[in-house]
Amino acid sequence: MSNKTKTYAGIPEEYHEYANSKVVLQPVIYDGTSTWGKGANRGPAAFLEASENMELFDIPTRSEVWKQGIHLASELKGFDRPDQMVEAVYSQVKKYLIDEKLVTLFGGEHSVSIGSMRAVGELDPDITFVQIDAHADLRPAYEGTPYNHACAMSEISRSHPILQVGIRSMDVSEWPLMDHERVYFMHEIREQSDWMSHAVKQCTDKIYITVDLDAFDSSLMPATGTPEPGGFYYYEVLDFISQLARHKDVIGFDIVELAPQSNSRAADFLAAKLYYQMLSQIFHHKS
Repeated sequence: MSNKTKTYAGIPEEYHEYANSKVVLQPVIYDGTSTWGKGANRGPAAFLEASENMELFDIPTRSEVWKQGIHLASELKGFDRPDQMVEAVYSQVKKYLIDEKLVTLFGGEHSVSIGSMRAVGELDPDITFVQIDAHADLRPAYEGTPYNHACAMSEISRSHPILQVGIRSMDVSEWPLMDHERVYFMHEIREQSDWMSHAVKQCTDKIYITVDLDAFDSSLMPATGTPEPGGFYYYEVLDFISQLARHKDVIGFDIVELAPQSNSRAADFLAAKLYYQMLSQIFHHKS
């Protein structure tokens, strides 16, 4: 990301200043362990460009959440190994948490979430990590490292409760590693009208949300490393986020795995809108 963008979505500088901002947006440029579709390292730039072309009045909440202050941090990039990236993300997120910021990240492949969740997890053993994703991502290691995108939830699942939503693809080795009472498989979601309220009740008071964009149906989100059919539509995810924000204290979130396509910007705009509307829901329910 060349980062021509000075502020998130072109907001006035006074709402970008770190001291004045309730939110930090941390771009992470990393695509070192993806195993099929490449390009997630270009996701943050595409997301920020789309964000600059987005209307900033949120209709459902009738709010302008950017006025809470959103600090666009300098991108994290240039890593030779995934463990270096994880440690850098961990250190930055820990600093933001100490400064009492709402931490948000935009990746990058899903391995960027590992360091963020590690830092958040140190705050409280009872924080629930809500994963919205097509894949289980519970492998203890993959291709020689525990910091592979296929391992994104493994480390945190050993110390904290996790809730997995939208899962529809996994390796058989991950089956015994799941807490099956807290997994919402996509084919089962389609048959359960009350799954959202049930899932929310399973979370502790504080939550962190990680959104892999392949959770969305591949007709909406083809621009990702492994687009899976049969996924969520936009308002299904936003409705779930709204319920989580209404009943729980969201202390941070990340959005990962945007691999932009040159022939279509629709997926970039979906990611931009999702980020902004997640913030809008969180602050709407904090007030």
